[in-house]
Amino acid sequence: MATIEPAGTQRTVLPGKPPFTVDDLLEFPDDGNRYELCDGSLLVSPAPVPLHQRIIFRLQRILDDALPPGLEPLSTVNLRVTDKDFYIPDLVVVPDESVDDVGLMFAPAHLLLAVEVGSPSTAKRDEVLKVAAYAEAGIPAYWRVEPDEGPSLYVYELDGDGYSPPAVYKAGTVARLTSPFPISFDPADLVRKRT
Repeated sequence: MATIEPAGTQRTVLPGKPPFTVDDLLEFPDDGNRYELCDGSLLVSPAPVPLHQRIIFRLQRILDDALPPGLEPLSTVNLRVTDKDFYIPDLVVVPDESVDDVGLMFAPAHLLLAVEVGSPSTAKRDEVLKVAAYAEAGIPAYWRVEPDEGPSLYVYELDGDGYSPPAVYKAGTVARLTSPFPISFDPADLVRKRT
């Protein structure tokens, strides 16, 4: 459970053995960790800290207000790329009909946008591994939010087989984006407290 501190003496024993598959993940315990796969290697992240959750919530609301009809923002969905590649983006934007059609896992073809909010435990994963993985999967746009930078928003757009170098929007400047849909917001809005 995400609200209980680890006891230090408890150990989770995971079924299966490397390289892991998506089917193996379905047998894992619900222990509050986020389990992802990259080429069969297990990636484990703890539950997000409160600031991380605030950013996800604020961005989901901004997206929900700005998206044209027929698109929907969702948080922490299952993304099955292959049998050995499975990710849980912090946010995605998908067509409405895919929400009704998809059961447990989305395919990359469903996603117009994947978003990851950085944290110390996932920094290199979000900056390098997921940039390559999401591009290879053909996801048209990837946004990375870095809270420790004010926050900053890094916007990647698919260009052939990879993403173009990211456009960077710092807190205090308005990101005016047109792809994969028109939207404008200041990254500072993602960390502001409610008034």
